[in-house]
Amino acid sequence: MTKQLFDDFSSVSAKQWRQKIQVDLKGADYNNTLIWNSNEGISVKPFYHADEFDTYPKPSNTRATQWKICQSIFVADVKKSNLKAIDAIERGAESIKFIIPNDSISIDDLLKNINYASTPIYFDLRFLNENYVKQLSVIPAEAGIQVQTDIIGNLARNGNWFNNLKDDHKHFESIVKSTNSFSVDASLYQNAGANMVQQLAYSLAHANAYLNHLESVIVIEAKQSLNINFQISVGTNYFFEIAKLRALRMLWGTLASEYNINNDCHIFVTPTQRNKTLYDYNTNMLRTTTECMSAILGGANTICNLPYDTIYHKNNEFGERIARNQLLVLKHESYFDKVNNPTDGTYYIESLTQQLAEKALDLFKDIEANGGFLKQLKEGTIQRKIKESANKEQQQFDAGKEVLLGSNKHPNANDKMKNELELYPFVKTKSIKTLIEPIIEKRLAETLEQNRLKTE
Repeated sequence: MTKQLFDDFSSVSAKQWRQKIQVDLKGADYNNTLIWNSNEGISVKPFYHADEFDTYPKPSNTRATQWKICQSIFVADVKKSNLKAIDAIERGAESIKFIIPNDSISIDDLLKNINYASTPIYFDLRFLNENYVKQLSVIPAEAGIQVQTDIIGNLARNGNWFNNLKDDHKHFESIVKSTNSFSVDASLYQNAGANMVQQLAYSLAHANAYLNHLESVIVIEAKQSLNINFQISVGTNYFFEIAKLRALRMLWGTLASEYNINNDCHIFVTPTQRNKTLYDYNTNMLRTTTECMSAILGGANTICNLPYDTIYHKNNEFGERIARNQLLVLKHESYFDKVNNPTDGTYYIESLTQQLAEKALDLFKDIEANGGFLKQLKEGTIQRKIKESANKEQQQFDAGKEVLLGSNKHPNANDKMKNELELYPFVKTKSIKTLIEPIIEKRLAETLEQNRLKTE
């Protein structure tokens, strides 16, 4: 019956579609009217067609049925953090990320009564201590314990090594040997205003800086099972963000094959803070919902949602519960865990994925040809390029071309936030000596919000 139905209709080529659209435009220019250009230099067309592909893209290895809901917990008090993790798991969290500020935190007490055999645990260490990590390495590998230590990420974010280049790499080598994994925190680039091509290229170059160093350190047998964890932020450019994650997995596969190592990667996603706002803060829930949807469809392995009030409130039960429930609704009520590769074969997303990957690969090659990621960080090239992209986006926001509802469009003049601030929601500056210029995260609405606060 289906074959009969489609046999009754002749196929329509892309050329025929364009001709029909041109007629309907009644003289208006097709390119100027219907094609828009992204900040990544990608021309977005009004429709996409199979004619545009010489060969159909291969199926991806996305496993959207397997993504995990994660709860992030900053460990200030071990006992309270342990109880909080247990409560979060009972309320639907499928994995836990502990942010560990120092090496005095007891791992045994933190994991007490947590079944980490069925609940993956991430340890985001804000310090460098190989002996602390070795305590984690005694936990069976099948438990899914992952250590997120990123010495280059720390340099990029803070402007300094933990100790110094040689000492940091020595500790890093030991950590990789004991965990057979390493982590790249690329969320910084998105939150600082890098465009998607830059985010992908810098993520890849960041990882390549580690691979170059580890090539002579890790034995061949270990390379085959070496695991990498990419920490990524996503924004609300829905289809582009889906394509970004797909492109990252594709690019990593290409790079890994050059080193003859495991070409799979773990993508840990958190919504960006860059577009989050102080005023009309409930809109942040809408933003994080679509961002988490992009993460799922793009193939994220783990998603840790951002509470709607995270930029101005201290951690609180209500905000965290709502953030977790957003993911529970997406998984169990919106059925975002039923199809492994839901975006495969969609011409628009396939085209975006291919273009982002190609542009990012070109930029990656340029970085490597000019000395590599660390050299360009030390010279300030990476920082300068991100600033240029961030300033361009800021100008678009200031001009109303980049819209944040409730902030630069349809603001509620009756909104009062001065007495709601438990945290300082703007860029903090520290007058300390740094080895390199740090990459600074900044939200788009900060200047606008500061001006509004002055007039309340």
